Amino acid sequence: MSKETVAIVGAGLIGRAWAIVFARSGFQVRLHDQVPAALDNCLGIIGERLQDLAEFGLISDTPDTILARIRPSASLAEAVDGVVLVQENVAEKLEVKREVFAELDRLAPPDAVLASSTSWLPASSFSEHVPGRARCLVGHPVNPPYLVPLVEIAPAPWTSPQTVARARDIYARAGQTPVTLKKEITGFLLNRVQSAVLSEVFALYRDGYADAEDLDRVLKDGLALRWSFMGPFETIDLNAPGGLVDYAARFGPTYRDVAANAVAFDWDEATVAAADAERRSQLPLEDIEKRSAWRDRRLMALLAHKRGQPES
Repeated sequence: MSKETVAIVGAGLIGRAWAIVFARSGFQVRLHDQVPAALDNCLGIIGERLQDLAEFGLISDTPDTILARIRPSASLAEAVDGVVLVQENVAEKLEVKREVFAELDRLAPPDAVLASSTSWLPASSFSEHVPGRARCLVGHPVNPPYLVPLVEIAPAPWTSPQTVARARDIYARAGQTPVTLKKEITGFLLNRVQSAVLSEVFALYRDGYADAEDLDRVLKDGLALRWSFMGPFETIDLNAPGGLVDYAARFGPTYRDVAANAVAFDWDEATVAAADAERRSQLPLEDIEKRSAWRDRRLMALLAHKRGQPES
């Protein structure tokens, strides 16, 4: 286990989740938020999540031991002192991130990796003005990162290869699964794949082919069962006797026709409202938090199962 220290800037949902990721792997964690009240009950909330993880055998130390590695910090300077990585989780606003990264570059050790959890903003958009911009990148997690291990490392054109390599090493030692983008693109990898799926299911819903509940079933009881342990390239590679090339020869023309005739979903208000009405008939807004907790416990059970299975 690492004895290194990381700083988590922003103590909201994602910031607290990152604190769990690093602390359970042995890192010392300093948690900071520019709004002092955000730190008031963060350790209590984190402690509850750690108890849940303990129930599923997903942590090797006791919740109290892990919690002791997390220390709220009142000032940004204190939070980043001596750290190897800063994970920023502030509002998804370009000007805010530009200001924060300028401060992080001024205060953090010169060899510390400066990473943003942004879901959409490329690193070049908020680090160009930073003197130490070679150590800035995106480290985009999936919510919640302590249950979904993927983290997308998206460097700016000026991010140094050493920074990328160091970020990959730190995230891997924290138990995450890092993937690296070779060049910048809006939305990175995961959000672009998700956007393609959402566009298609909304278009099918808009055009009256199925209701939202059945389209959800296409994923959760169909595609997602395989995709929970193998990706789309491996899936099609196994779905034809001659592998991927054979699959493409058999089905490529049909997929090409489907793509040529597809009408992308433009997120029109009427279709969104109709889908929302169907969802609200199944799940009132006041029950979303309870259902989210159910989702997280299902993810814990799936993660525990996957950890017990061989990769090959």
